[in-house]
Amino acid sequence: MEIAAAGGHNIILIGPPGSGKTMLAKRLPTILPPMSLMEALETTKIHSVVGKVKENGLMSQRPFRSPHHTISDVALVGGGSYPQPGEISLSHNGVLFLDELPEFKRSALEVLRQPLEDREVTISRAKFTVTYPSSFMLVASMNPSPSGYFPDSDQAVTSSPFEMQRYLSKISGPLLDRIDLHIEVQPVPFEKLSEDRTGEPSKIIRQRVTKSREIQTKRFSESEKVHYNAQMNVKQIREFCELNEASKKLLKTAMDSLNLSARAYDRILKVSRTIADLSLEKNILPDHIAEAIQYRSLDREGWLG
Repeated sequence: MEIAAAGGHNIILIGPPGSGKTMLAKRLPTILPPMSLMEALETTKIHSVVGKVKENGLMSQRPFRSPHHTISDVALVGGGSYPQPGEISLSHNGVLFLDELPEFKRSALEVLRQPLEDREVTISRAKFTVTYPSSFMLVASMNPSPSGYFPDSDQAVTSSPFEMQRYLSKISGPLLDRIDLHIEVQPVPFEKLSEDRTGEPSKIIRQRVTKSREIQTKRFSESEKVHYNAQMNVKQIREFCELNEASKKLLKTAMDSLNLSARAYDRILKVSRTIADLSLEKNILPDHIAEAIQYRSLDREGWLG
């Protein structure tokens, strides 16, 4: 979650019920960096269109939107006779959390593809066209199978690889391709639940995330539309994600063995850049590439068992 917050990357959490997927997603806003004045103004303007701005005026907290899986396409993307922003645009500069991703209608999920790529939503009507910004972090969660558990689980009810494949096929390949991080969330054992030791507080993690964002803001200071790593275009990836020979060889092996697409290649480079920024490294090292590849679980052959 720290990497996703630092680079503004889209993330999907895959794990059985009770493993903490929803809890992790809801904690994400606590480690995101504060909004800049420009972001606060943009966010406030969008929310004011639908009358969701409180009397105190300027919004200071990043939006966290969590629509139910029964949401309609129009409510998600925006529209109506007089087009208004949907959940996608209301998540601008914040987080759009989709819990139980395969339960959403296929048509609703497919409308996410263009906003994830272009970071804006265009709604066309006969007499006019409206464009709303939609630069958001997509955070999704899902069970690994219809039963809710991985095939090698000790649970009495598990699903076969075929059932898992059919379940996962509810999410299209092009949509998964646009998600930078695929994270497997394992159940928390009793020993971890019962121990007195507390984890690292969000305040400390947020300091690292903010430091990383400051590095990225300086890096993209000459760009009007790009402010963090996840927003990089192809030209910027080539400029800021240069690899040494060892890193190139490692990435080539992964591309060949996993049969990754060109979009997945770019996303691995973006995540590697973020990992390097968190480590305060100027250059991307093989360790950073290896870690970024590990976050492409759903691309790995044999993941289904």
